[in-house]
Amino acid sequence: MRAIKQISSTWDKIELYVISLWLLFLLIIIATVQIPIYFGKDAEFIGTKKLISLNIVPLLAFLMLALGAFFLSRFKYKLKGSKKTFTITNIQNGNYEHLTFLTTYIVPLISLNLGEIRNVIILFLLLIAIGGICIKTHMFYANPTLALLGFHIYIVSGGFRTGERDNFIVVTRDQISLGDIVKYRRLDEKIYYARLAK
Repeated sequence: MRAIKQISSTWDKIELYVISLWLLFLLIIIATVQIPIYFGKDAEFIGTKKLISLNIVPLLAFLMLALGAFFLSRFKYKLKGSKKTFTITNIQNGNYEHLTFLTTYIVPLISLNLGEIRNVIILFLLLIAIGGICIKTHMFYANPTLALLGFHIYIVSGGFRTGERDNFIVVTRDQISLGDIVKYRRLDEKIYYARLAK
């Protein structure tokens, strides 16, 4: 049972990491998409096969965007079923974490020349390595995509049925404050996804 919970927790983190790369995938599409446009009288469609062969990288990025959208909807659905709650006893804003991830990882990666297959392989390997690091170091929650979608990061202490827990991370779409009661889903020992209990 514990092994199943561990696998589920790791998969939640992987899904959050994929969501965090939405902005990168969008920038890759913009930087690499090739749609030949010609307005002459002799213009003709180059063919679906040729168009796909010109746009393999942006198509893969689009598939990852779609996968991220699916993971986000799954993420929201999982929280709806949660009945566990805690009361916030101390709270600090942690939204700066989103910017750290953006400037450290996303901006440098988009500067790679993705017209060369070698650089595409390098990007793929870097994304796997960064994902592994984010999950192992529990930084998967520092997610610029969630920030753009209106999510917030808080560093809080809370009163649970089992007692007080101090200095853990809460990711939420709600504006929360001292004394609020929130429903939560535990993502990690010190990281929770939460929403206001209504």
